Amino acid sequence: MLLGGSAGSDSGGGYPDRMDDHDERGTTMTGVDPDRLDDQQLMRELETIHRTRHDTLLYGSNDALRAHNDRMARLEGEYLRRNPSRFVSPGRTREGARERTGGADGRGPEGAPVGKWGPGATTGPGGA
Repeated sequence: MLLGGSAGSDSGGGYPDRMDDHDERGTTMTGVDPDRLDDQQLMRELETIHRTRHDTLLYGSNDALRAHNDRMARLEGEYLRRNPSRFVSPGRTREGARERTGGADGRGPEGAPVGKWGPGATTGPGGA
């Protein structure tokens, strides 16, 4: 037995007359507006969206990726709005990157290879 009667009927049961009254297809659920989040909540949202980015890119539908892009841009935009004078690591600038690589050949001082974690480092923190 179906609760609330058949679709489209108003036989009690608490269902609306039209079943598509609650149809939200075509709308994007983007979470709480970033400007309504406190700083701690904003950072948690940013950490979560960055952690899920790779899987969304590889395995998400086009709609999921589009929603992810939109949400990430809104969260990052809010972070930048709140932190216009945030610390920028010198190594994350063009000039700093050029200094880090030591030139066009990708080698640092004394010809040591330059990895992501600095001169001579070709593996991440902790080695291996």
